[in-house]
Amino acid sequence: MATTSKKPSKIAKKEATAAKAAKEFAVIQTGGKQYMVSEGDVVKIEAMKGELTAEGREVYKVGDKLTFEEVLLVDNGKDTSIGDPFIKGAKVMAEIKKIDRAAKVTVIKYKAKSNYFKKRGHRQPFFEVVITKLA
Repeated sequence: MATTSKKPSKIAKKEATAAKAAKEFAVIQTGGKQYMVSEGDVVKIEAMKGELTAEGREVYKVGDKLTFEEVLLVDNGKDTSIGDPFIKGAKVMAEIKKIDRAAKVTVIKYKAKSNYFKKRGHRQPFFEVVITKLA
């Protein structure tokens, strides 16, 4: 009696791993943090201030396009480019999908027997962006 296994074969696993490895990706820097991104990824980044104009600072809105020029690394599956510190001419295009604030973080300072109690809350603003193009 022959039984069939629902587990993928070793060859199928290797092909899936190779397909993941062949996917083009880049490492960008924004907001003091680094993110590994590829086309179609949805990433939460730190909120950014708009461009400075004569009337004041522009405010980013949902649907605005962003360009990240601080690209540290680009890998297309065949060859890898590493910046020193950034790659000249490399850009990552993104579109703002959502502007929101993270869940509240509560900070409590307390000292026993000295009538000292401080309670503060903080909600960090963020942009949720969709990576549209690696150039």
